[in-house]
Amino acid sequence: MEIIGALLISTIAGLSTILGSAVIFFKFQDKNINKFITTSLAFSLAIMIGISITDLIPSSTLNLLKAYGVGEGIILSFISFIIGIILVIILEKMMKKSEKTNDLYKLGILNMLALILHNFPEGIATFMSSYQDIELGLKLSLAIALHNIPEGISIAVPIYYATKSKKNALFKTFLSGIAEPIGALLAYIFLSKYITDAFISIILVFVGGIMITLAIEVIFPKASKYHLNKYLYVGLLIGVILILFNYWFF
Repeated sequence: MEIIGALLISTIAGLSTILGSAVIFFKFQDKNINKFITTSLAFSLAIMIGISITDLIPSSTLNLLKAYGVGEGIILSFISFIIGIILVIILEKMMKKSEKTNDLYKLGILNMLALILHNFPEGIATFMSSYQDIELGLKLSLAIALHNIPEGISIAVPIYYATKSKKNALFKTFLSGIAEPIGALLAYIFLSKYITDAFISIILVFVGGIMITLAIEVIFPKASKYHLNKYLYVGLLIGVILILFNYWFF
């Protein structure tokens, strides 16, 4: 029963990503579409950077320091972060070679890949904590669900406005969200005896490097290209407020 409960909690947390994609069903006049895209992208980059610097990197680095000591812990954290940066640069260069692909679509795909990598270890963490302590698992899953919703926006909005396909946007968002319960299931089947806090921490610092680089190098240029600074600042402000809310209360 504990296993089923833990898996269910991980599934709910992961698939909350799909709630974010609901914004593509809102009707906007043509003159307001660029404003909405700018606000959404700015909101997404604030969420990605905020999650990384307030949650993923500091907590994971602290776990590595406890597990390996100051010197080795810092080195492992730094290397994981740099590998994340390098991966985004490589993926961006690969996608730039596809000249026929819309820039917004490329951005949505990059966001999806980054968040799949993010959600996979989150699923493991949610499952393991829920399996050991159901109350702790519920608190963790609520915090994860809150930031999965805006992550869903970061995937669905660029893909929908690039392809005009709601099915495509929803499916890509679903792929990102389903990575969380898949991570939980694989943890139970194959890795439950071997997963450690240090292992998950290395992955999450790596994901932090991916998300920060993606936000600065890819999302920000796309958000600012419409030259709608007021909406850029509004999106950033909303994202920062949500991150602070999540940080203070969860």
